[in-house]
This record gives sequence, C-alpha cells and structure tokens, in this order.
Amino acid sequence: MHVLFEEELAAPGRLAEISRGADELRTLAEDFAPERTASASGIAADDVRRLARELAAAERAAVYGRIGTCTQQFGTLASWLVDVLNVLTGNLDREGGVCFPRGAATPADDTPRRTGTFPFGRWRSRVRGLPEFAGELPAACLAEEIDTPGPDGERVRALVTLAGNPVLSTPNGRRLADALAALDFMVSVDLYLNETSRFADLVLPSVSPLERPNYDLVFDGVSVSNRAHWCPTVLPPPPDTRAPWEILAELAGRVNGASAEAVDDLMAGGLARSTGLEPDPELPRGPERLLDLMLRGGPYDLSLEKLQAEPHGLDLGALEGGRLPHLLATESGALELAPPLLLEDVPRLYDALEERRRDDRLLLVGRRNVRSNNSWMHNVPALAKGRDRCTLLMHPDDAARLGLEHGARARVRSRVGEVNAPVAVSDEMMPGVVSLPHGHGHAEPGTRLGVAAAQPGVNSNALTDESALDALSGNAVLNGIPVDVRPA
Repeated sequence: MHVLFEEELAAPGRLAEISRGADELRTLAEDFAPERTASASGIAADDVRRLARELAAAERAAVYGRIGTCTQQFGTLASWLVDVLNVLTGNLDREGGVCFPRGAATPADDTPRRTGTFPFGRWRSRVRGLPEFAGELPAACLAEEIDTPGPDGERVRALVTLAGNPVLSTPNGRRLADALAALDFMVSVDLYLNETSRFADLVLPSVSPLERPNYDLVFDGVSVSNRAHWCPTVLPPPPDTRAPWEILAELAGRVNGASAEAVDDLMAGGLARSTGLEPDPELPRGPERLLDLMLRGGPYDLSLEKLQAEPHGLDLGALEGGRLPHLLATESGALELAPPLLLEDVPRLYDALEERRRDDRLLLVGRRNVRSNNSWMHNVPALAKGRDRCTLLMHPDDAARLGLEHGARARVRSRVGEVNAPVAVSDEMMPGVVSLPHGHGHAEPGTRLGVAAAQPGVNSNALTDESALDALSGNAVLNGIPVDVRPA
C-alpha cells in the first residue's frame, strides 16, 4: 500500500466513486515503507516494491489470503489490507479480479439490509472480556470459562460439541482437556470417540457422509464460479440411525418442549414466508424440503427436482463484476476503506515491529497437507497411509546453527508447553521460521482412533498460547508463536 501511494500507482477506477477513507489510508501507509517492514516480514524491500508495481500494472489481478493471514497476531488487519489492495488496484468486483459469487440457494433479490455495522462486541466473555462476533465468542476463552468460577460460582458447566475436536485444534489443548473433564455434563454429536468426545457423557453418532445427501451451501458462497451440485446418498444408512439434522432437530425440540418435526416445520415456515413460496408437499421433512424452497426462491429458476436431474451438477456461469454498490450493507452505502475500529489497532503493529527486532527466537507456523487437513482425516486409512507427515520443517541454516540434522528429533518449547518432533530440513522454509502441522497428537488414552494412534504425531496446539490473541477480534494466534528449539 505504501508503494502504491508513494509512486502514484493506486487506480481504483469506478470504486473511487463509492469508497470513503482513501486519504486516511495514504496517511497510514507513510510509516510502512518496505525498507522498514523487511526485517519483520523476511521479504526484501526491492521484492515488495516489484510486487506492488506488478500488481498495479496487471490488467487483471487478485490478492487472496486465508488461514495463514487470519490466525495470527494481526489477522484482522491483514485480512482488511488484502481487501484494501484489491480496491486500490481496481480489482474488487471486476472480472478477472475478486468477484462475489451468486449462489443458487441465495435470494433472487440480494439487496442487503443497511445494518450500519457488523455485529461485534455487543457483549463480552465473562473472564477476559473478549468480544463476541455474530453471537460467537473466541475459542481461546473456552477453557477459562469452564475452569474459572465467578464471584457466585458461575461458570460454563455443560457443553455440546458438533463433530469437532477442540482439544487438538484450540490453543493450549491440555488446559482445555482438563476443563472438559470438570464439566457437569457434555454431549458430542460425532462419529468418533476422539480426544474431545472421550469426555462426553453422551455421544450421539450420526450416519456417515456417504449415508446422507449433501448440498454445499457454505462453499457456494465463496466459490470461484457459480455452480450447484446435489450429491445423493451413496450407501443406504444402517437401521436405527439418524442424520445430523434429525439429531439436532430432536435436541432443539426437547429443549423447547416441541417435537423434531415441529422444529423442522418452523424452519420451513420461515423460509416459505421469506421466499413467498409454499413448501413442496411431495417432499419429506428435512434438508430436501428446505433446500427446494431456497432454490425456487433463488436467482436461477431452479428446484431440487431440476438439480437432482443433473448428476454432475450445473455450471451457472462465471462470476460477474459490477455488483457494487448494490451488495454493500454499510450504513453509508459506501465502501468504508478506513473504519476507525481498524485504524485504532495500528499502533499495536508499530510496537510489535520494534519488539520483533529484539526477539531472536524462532517463530512457529502451522501447515496443512492435502491428505490431513483436519484431525478426523488422520483416522481414515487411505488418507493416513504413507510417510510420517507430522514433522518440524526447518531451514538448513537454522538446523546447522542449532546442531540438528534431517531426521533428528527436536524439543520445541513455548510459554505453555513443549513437544518432541522429528526434523525435516527444507530450503522451502523461511530462515527463522519452523512449521508443525495441526491436528495431530493422537496418543491420548480413552479414544478409539486405531488408525490415527498408529502414527500419532504431536499436537502443535500444545505450544499455542490461549493468552496470545489478535487483540481486535479475540481470535487465537496459531501462527507466529515464539519458540525455543533444541536437540531432543
């Protein structure tokens, strides 16, 4: 951003007419010359300047960031600046740049409500005062909300988990495991007795993914093309089993003194009112009936019956530009490039840059392998076979300095814990940075994960610190953790 403004390369085009805050961004960027940030980012100033010029000169371009940019100390600022770069180069909302999908199950009239601001910080967690976002609290505060009693003894006493494994996937998993053991009651809707669900008083297993139909509502909203695909049931479900929606509807019904059928009828009635359509009487209760209402109320003249007749799915066309400002839900109706909430977090970045210059510890980052994205995949034989992928990646210079060789074992220690992992020396790693994949550590007693336990690996989140957060969002810092590494 500094180079775009300094060299007068910013060219938002038509976005300038619907944006506010460019002057604030120009002022903000002045202090972040590539020469100043190079030591912290590990990317030479000349490379940053070249990248900025190439981005500005490209006829079409897209800047994209995901888990790596989000789950670190400045995840909110990094995600915001990804969007800012797309705006300043005119690449937001134009073909070949970054466009908005139009999902088949989204309302045909996608005019947003003028919400004024997103739901953030309306209330805060009991122990640390972390902000909610859209009704959710950061997972980093779950353990303390269980194991820290309030003045009158209040604390979280019961928990429901849905096909998750937070003991392996949230910061300082050991503390969370101890907290789960202290709950009064816990329910897990899960196929596995894993490191988390082993603490449950009641495990409610649903049918497997191949024993139920599927439609990707979530991924249609972030897809790189407009498409729709109905996946029918592949294998007949065993007798006396239930689909996830049936289990959740039953739980919701019992809590509210109603039947599972009444819960589903309530959802169908709400969809019918919002779409102005009637539910198809030929369809049974459940996801099929709800999806049919959404498809019929969507932008493509579709129904579930039409989609089911296309076994390979439907290509609904490329993403289109020119949907702004129509899609904007800001109170002003403009692209707000410099929200005060984000600008106020920048001084923390100044401090961190100076602190990083004084800290010579290695930084730990995570990684994902295509066959072991998440912990449940480690118990699938076809995905888990092959060499051990739970290794500590390290640059050759760092390995030589620390007296470590490829295949040797290293002790990795952070403020909250330590692990012992095999070293994989690779010049693909940046000097000063080491990497462990997440989701491993399947050596805990009380689980039934035979395949995963044969190659358990180590839990990288034994090293992540629940007190280290992106201060703005409260999100856990899972990347960029200072660690000491020594031969085991």
